[in-house]
This record gives sequence, C-alpha cells and structure tokens, in this order.
Amino acid sequence: MTIYNLYIFNSAGSCIYYAEWNRKKQAGMSREEEMKLMYGLIFSLKSFVVKLSPVDCKEGFLNYRTSKYKLNFYETGSGIKFIMNTDVTATNVKELLQKIYREVYVEYVVKNPECKMGKEIVSEVFQTKLDKLVRSFPIFNTRII
Repeated sequence: MTIYNLYIFNSAGSCIYYAEWNRKKQAGMSREEEMKLMYGLIFSLKSFVVKLSPVDCKEGFLNYRTSKYKLNFYETGSGIKFIMNTDVTATNVKELLQKIYREVYVEYVVKNPECKMGKEIVSEVFQTKLDKLVRSFPIFNTRII
C-alpha cells in the first residue's frame, strides 16, 4: 500500500496545499491546471452522488477507485476538502484524512495567527508535522508489487 499525494482545497475551491510522496506519474499539465481539474472532478462527483444515489447518503462521496489508484475524499464542516490518492489496497484513509485535519491542519493552520485562513499554506511547521504523520501511517509505503 502507498500514498501518492494530497490536495487541500479551501471552501472557495482554491488549492491551498499540495504534497507528493510516492507519485510515479505526473499529470502532463501545469500544476494550476491539475488543481482546477481535481476540484472540478470533486465538485462534479459530489453533485452526482447527491442527485443520483438510490439511498440516503449521510456522508456523501468518500472515494472512487480505478484499477490503478483510489481517490479518497474528506470534507470538513467548514468546507475544507482533503483529497488523497493512494494505491487501491490502502485502508483507513478516511481516518488518516480526519487525523490530518484534527492534528495538523487545526493545530498548525487554524490556531496559527500567522496563517491566513483560506490562503496557501506555507508554514514549515505544518509541512513537517504533516509529513511526519503521513509517513507514520501503516499505508505510507508498504507497497504490494
């Protein structure tokens, strides 16, 4: 199992943070285009799930899976969106995303008076704590070949 990358979007749809760990293939477009495409995908999937679900979806869209990767999604009550791409065998990613929000984002962005809410996250402490948490999770780099 492995983690490829993480996107964090603010409630307005701007990517405020991006990190890569074990990404093997680049998107073939500018980073800005990639962020817009990712947000558009998430926006569309959320709408699709709400409108066409045959049952009541309390949590809405959580992830989708292809034969090569799984896109995992977590949205906070304030509209901050966390998207993590992993390999298809990764488990407990929702818990990891919630932990990133509670233990890293809230602690080192929300509670940091120098961080501007909704703006790009440039805090080195945030980056260090996030990297440490992600690398400590069992799914980080136990890739099955």
